[in-house]
Amino acid sequence: MATEEAVAAHGPTAGEYITHHLTHFNGTGHAQEGIVNFHVLNFDTLFFSLGLGLLTVLVLAYAARRATSGVPGRFQAAVEILVEMVSEQAKGIIHDARSRQFVAPLALTVFVWIFLMNAMDLLPVDLLPRIWELVYGAAGGDVHHAYSRVVPTADLNATLGMSIGVLLICLWYNVKIKGFGGWVHELFSAPFGKHWALAPVNFATQMIEFAAKTISHGMRLFGNMYAGELVFMLIALMGGAWVAGSGATGPLLWLGHILAGTAWAIFHILIIVLQAFIFMMLTLVYIGQAHESH
Repeated sequence: MATEEAVAAHGPTAGEYITHHLTHFNGTGHAQEGIVNFHVLNFDTLFFSLGLGLLTVLVLAYAARRATSGVPGRFQAAVEILVEMVSEQAKGIIHDARSRQFVAPLALTVFVWIFLMNAMDLLPVDLLPRIWELVYGAAGGDVHHAYSRVVPTADLNATLGMSIGVLLICLWYNVKIKGFGGWVHELFSAPFGKHWALAPVNFATQMIEFAAKTISHGMRLFGNMYAGELVFMLIALMGGAWVAGSGATGPLLWLGHILAGTAWAIFHILIIVLQAFIFMMLTLVYIGQAHESH
């Protein structure tokens, strides 16, 4: 009991702070630090990803309703630039005009959605988790188990879920463009040739390619956002450590926290946009490959 009171009085250690912030709220009370777990739902990831997905739809719908043929305002001009950029990328990769009617809006939605999810990393590390602790505690819950991770793309379950969604779309277009029989024939005849002895090797190669593209698609986004989230936590620890600093150490730690946090946030804006763009481009590339025959 005395030990627990001492911990409560002095606050968590650096390791406990990071572990708490890397643990998902999933009802188990156990750490799920970015790992894939098919029998546990990370409610924080679901809440923020679905909420930001709804916000994406509302923003794009608002832009469509407010669009005019006259001189556009700043918001409409920004959306038009974004739409034109995605449209040009889709046109250069997917040559089927009918397919682009679905794929181009899909790519636009993916870009905006992932951008918003990534941008959650720019919020103060303790802001939303502290609000959740107050709400959870007011509802009678144990605040020590009020876990909350607010960056959905820093959860491998979310990024792999999105990449699997892209895989399913690719499989759909493979069947739609080539026919089911034509696609199955391609699975056993490409890339090494149509000889019957090469069929098992061709099929294994195709399966490995599908798996590699899907896993790398999700892992790339997760890895970058998870690392960025962890750096923000380490910077936040520097800011919290100034309280315990003595002499000139405290103010220096506080100043270092401000400077490092500002510099990393500015640099992280590039990562946020770039990772959303890369995921969107790979989505277009993979769907474009589904339109091609070996």
